[in-house]
Formats: sequence, C-alpha cells, structure tokens
Amino acid sequence: MVVKMMTRQERLEIFNQVDIYPVTCERLSNGRSDIEVLRGVIAGGAKIIQLREKDLSERDFYLLAKKFRELTASAGMLLIVNDRVDIALAVGADGVHLGQDDFPVPAARKIAPDLIMGASSHDLEEALRAQGEGADYVNIGPIFPTETKSGIEHFLGPEAISRIAPRLQIPFSVMGGIKRSNMAEVLSAGARKIAVVTAITQASDIAEAVRSLRAEIRSFG
Repeated sequence: MVVKMMTRQERLEIFNQVDIYPVTCERLSNGRSDIEVLRGVIAGGAKIIQLREKDLSERDFYLLAKKFRELTASAGMLLIVNDRVDIALAVGADGVHLGQDDFPVPAARKIAPDLIMGASSHDLEEALRAQGEGADYVNIGPIFPTETKSGIEHFLGPEAISRIAPRLQIPFSVMGGIKRSNMAEVLSAGARKIAVVTAITQASDIAEAVRSLRAEIRSFG
C-alpha cells in the first residue's frame, strides 16, 4: 500500500491528542505476537503505538516495522519506532523515540526533520536537556518498578511528574510500571499521555483494556 506522508506539524497535531501510549514487548505479551497486540490496540482506538523490540535482528525489526506501518497507516495511527532512526525513515514511520544512550536528538533531527522526536528522561536535568536539543516530547520515567527495565533500583515515583512537568514547554509522556491500579496517581500528578506496556500487552482483552484506560485518562479532563 502507499502510505500518505504527513508533515511534522500534522503529526504533532495528532500527538497532542494522544492519551494512552502503548509500547510493544513481545516477551511480555502472554504468547501473542506484536502484530496481534497491534490489532487489539487498533481495535481499542489508540492514536499511537511505539514499536520497541530490543532483541530482534536488524532485518527482522525492519520487516516488523514495515508491517506495523501498513496497519497503523490504515488505522490513522501514529507509529513511533524505538531507537532506530534509519528504520523509522525506511518504513515511513511518524517518529522515533530515543533513549539516553541512543542516537542524539540533534543529529537525528538533521537527517529526519519531519519525524516526531521523543526522548527518554530520568530526571529534570535530562528532560530540560532534551527539550533544549529540540525534542518534540519527553518521556518521564520509570515512575514505578517495571518488568521492561532490568537492573534499575531507583524509580521516580509520581511526585517527579509534578516536579518536572511545570518546567517543560513541550508535551511529555510518563512510563514505567503504570497499571490500572496506580493510574490515578500519575493522572493526579498532571500526566495525560500515559505510556504502558504490560497494562495492555498482558490484558486478556487488549481492545477493552485500551478503551478502559483511555476512558480513565479522559475522565480527568
């Protein structure tokens, strides 16, 4: 299929409407493939998904990203690719999310000016640096203990959101161990773009999980 390419501004307008922000992790998907998870996320009405698979070969990640692009484009969803600027460009994704040890945001912007640039941050200093370097949004986390990050002993807690967010002039998402049981804590701290993995990938009914999480976020206004 032919994917209609959007401008960065068009992509940002959709990103500003994002509430739930699903992130993939096939090993934490109860035996389901990333494609199965994506189909459930689409059925639930999410506006965005981040493809994040750290253990795939470059070729397999590219082929998976290509299929994700086909399905997300048909659904009118944003596709964010974790880490790999080259693969994001190759498949016509809408953006790339970069960690502290990934390709630098300013360098990524030079070669991919139309992509949304997201950046991970673990404290106020990193968040402000990412903003200053031209990131379109920053992710604050990990908020709670999480299965997707090993070897981490320090978790920010929801209070970090109310400490960091007021200093930002760009949108932010939050991530790390967020589930239905603690969602109210991050919403009360001011977060409205909630990135989750297992709250969706391990749900018995992915579409229903997406719908209910979106409804809870929107209920906070």
